[in-house]
Amino acid sequence: MNLAEFMVQVVPERQADTVALAAVFGEVTGFAPDIWPGKIIGFGRYEYRYDSGRTGVSLATGFAPRKAELVLYGLGLDEKLLAALGRHRRGKGCIYVRQLEHVQTDVLRCLIASGLQDLARQWTIRPA
Repeated sequence: MNLAEFMVQVVPERQADTVALAAVFGEVTGFAPDIWPGKIIGFGRYEYRYDSGRTGVSLATGFAPRKAELVLYGLGLDEKLLAALGRHRRGKGCIYVRQLEHVQTDVLRCLIASGLQDLARQWTIRPA
């Protein structure tokens, strides 16, 4: 499924934010969007292998346009940047935003880049 096909499934009140976020993530990462399980729009991917032997593939960064909130994955966790982001709440491994207009897009760009840099220290990031 491509982004245009996916957009049909996005609730109307999230469509504009979804298009805007896809543009921001695409510009920062240089990757095209890919639809992941769980209706997540991912940018880049990496293969991991833990000491336990467990392996897998995951998106490098991305977001999910849920009905109630936008869920952002793979962002850097710099406290100063998060404080400057705007209205959001933190989950375990993600950031929740009710409306994109409530956050500072330039700060979001920095958090996306920071998250990719942190990830690249341990894993090789590739296009999806």
